[in-house]
Amino acid sequence: MQNQRAREEYGIVLDFLQHGYADDSRPLHKKESIVQIIGKEFFTLLELVPLPNIKLKPYDEVYIGEGQRNQISYIKGALWAKRLTQTARNELPFVVEKIVETNETRFIEFFNKAGPISLRAHQLEILPGVGKKHATEIIKAREEKPFENFDDIKTRVTALSNPKKTIVQRILEELEGKDRFRLFVRAN
Repeated sequence: MQNQRAREEYGIVLDFLQHGYADDSRPLHKKESIVQIIGKEFFTLLELVPLPNIKLKPYDEVYIGEGQRNQISYIKGALWAKRLTQTARNELPFVVEKIVETNETRFIEFFNKAGPISLRAHQLEILPGVGKKHATEIIKAREEKPFENFDDIKTRVTALSNPKKTIVQRILEELEGKDRFRLFVRAN
């Protein structure tokens, strides 16, 4: 059996460009609509082409998996964060936050199971605002009892005032390519 890399099944629309990119010099009748999305599982930024006469708006969820697609014709490819439209850039933090909220259990599991990256660094230490001292506090608290939700982390680890926001910020940093380590975003 061939080992295939898992792919995004669903994405959230960041921007819909009915007439394509403004810098596309082709005549209007030859331009294709473009949808910029972020994948719900691996936070992959993608550029898609919708089916004819389909109109989408930010926050719409679209199926992009291998099966029959109702709204998307094909996936053009991966996008770099710097290629996002201004609208997509503005919506990105809100959409990432929504994905994190919806999948709280997944991110709580990260806090409960995160381990070392190397002999000198721990996964928790590369979260924004978390250093060795805070990472030690988180580890000590989870050894007593695993975390149940973001509020539980907030209550038991006073140094981490907003764990959800910390995760969202880390995902945004990874999308911008600010760190070589990837905790949540799959590299293109």
